[in-house]
Amino acid sequence: MAFEHQPHPRTKAILEGTARGPVRVLDQLDRSNAVARANSWLAVKVTTGVGSMWCAYLFGILALVGLPAALKPGGEGIIAWIAQTFLQLVLLSIILVGTNIQSAAADKRAQDTYSDAEAVLHEAMQIQQHLDTQDETLTKLVATISQHG
Repeated sequence: MAFEHQPHPRTKAILEGTARGPVRVLDQLDRSNAVARANSWLAVKVTTGVGSMWCAYLFGILALVGLPAALKPGGEGIIAWIAQTFLQLVLLSIILVGTNIQSAAADKRAQDTYSDAEAVLHEAMQIQQHLDTQDETLTKLVATISQHG
């Protein structure tokens, strides 16, 4: 009885060109209607702007401008200034920069993993074709031996 190859549904989808590529961070944006698209666009723009080192530098300068007032008698004090002003303003931007870098890295990893899986699939399909050719050759050989033996 000859082996019959049954490709996995995901393999079929990739071979037929109907499989979707890897999910990226930007794929998660809501695009269901005009308001959702506008909100997603604005959120990305604000996050990109605030999540830049230039914004962190600007917030750092802004925080330092407020430091003298915080240190004056009756001011909020150094601890409160650090916690409420400096950390919140400056670290917000720096954390967003790091998150943006991590998101880009995650997208690249997803694409690389998807490409690697496609390459493995291609190799597996080549092996399957090679085995099919060997099966045909062996079947002919067995038939020839059976006729002469």
